[in-house]
Formats: sequence, structure tokens, C-alpha cells
Amino acid sequence: MPERKIKKIEYSPRFLRSFVKLPVGLQQRVRGQENIFKANAFDIRLKTHKLQGPRAGEWSYSVDYEYRIVFAFRDREEVIYFDIGTHDELYR
Repeated sequence: MPERKIKKIEYSPRFLRSFVKLPVGLQQRVRGQENIFKANAFDIRLKTHKLQGPRAGEWSYSVDYEYRIVFAFRDREEVIYFDIGTHDELYR
């Protein structure tokens, strides 16, 4: 996929509620991955991919082996984060 820089991220209330419940170390990891995401939303380290089924139209990228961020593109350089959690939490 081509490189895509992200200039603005909006955070949904649900994302913010989930984020503050995470351990501090994981919150720091999220911030690090977010910096990579801003530089290139399709950086191979993020494993960014389109979702299917009930979440069709949304995207996801990996924070670590277990946690993912679900988001949608508003336009080419702007996204909204919907939620963060484990695969089981997000896709049940």
C-alpha cells in the first residue's frame, strides 16, 4: 500500500474510556504506535487492514500482539479512533 500520512486523529468517547483503563505501559505503547501511524497509516509494523462483517467500512491496526485500534478514515489525512481492545473484546 502507498504511504499515507495522518494529520488529525479524533478520539471517540468509547476509545477514550477504553484507553484510560489500560495499564500505563500499554498506554505508552499505544502512543508509540500512534506516532508510526501518523507518519504512515500503512506502515508494515502496524498490520493495518480493512474489517469485514458487522464492522465493514472500518479499519484496524495492531498495538501489540493482543491489542488493536479500530478506526475509520474521515478523509485522506484525518481519522477517528472508535475503540481499542483485544480481538475478542472488539469483535464479539
